[in-house]
Amino acid sequence: MPDPISWSLDLPYYLAALAFGYLLGSIPFGLLFTKMAGHGDIRNIGSGNIGTTNVLRTGSKKLAALTLLCDALKGTAAVVLVSLYMGGEAALIAGLGAFLGHLFPVWLKFKGGKGVATYIGILLGIFWPVGVIFIAIWIATAYITKFSSLSALVASLVTPFILLAFDQWQIAQMMGLLSILLWAKHHENIARLLKGKESKIGSKG
Repeated sequence: MPDPISWSLDLPYYLAALAFGYLLGSIPFGLLFTKMAGHGDIRNIGSGNIGTTNVLRTGSKKLAALTLLCDALKGTAAVVLVSLYMGGEAALIAGLGAFLGHLFPVWLKFKGGKGVATYIGILLGIFWPVGVIFIAIWIATAYITKFSSLSALVASLVTPFILLAFDQWQIAQMMGLLSILLWAKHHENIARLLKGKESKIGSKG
């Protein structure tokens, strides 16, 4: 059990890490890139989401790839920078902040993306071998099913257990929480998957 005195002394650092992560995570790259490219507001296209899958519905694979990269890098940057200057525990909190920032950005009235790219970026930054495994599972599931949402759900479901297999208990706990949030943000996708109405990768709908 943590020492209450130590925790109270560390609390400002943890709050700073959370805030730093949140601010990085809240940058809506999908929205910014599509607007700069002349596609208007991505929230008026397809699913209305600001993430990679919906950016792909603009017809621009380059914009989608750029969105994926930057949404992932903001998660990676949050955990790596905080780890360098404040340590590993603070880095976990910064990762949580980055994920919350992407899901609930204050600039967009707390209506953000679903967090898959940022989840991957955080995982790569904090324990890259399992990040690579996540990507492999996502690709394999996507290849078989052609569903982006299902691929993310499957990969995020098994990730905490894989981390436990690597004896990464603290990271597994945090990624477990992130997985719960990711599943919650995908509730509409889950409903459509169950009804057989979910759009496949590359679909305009």
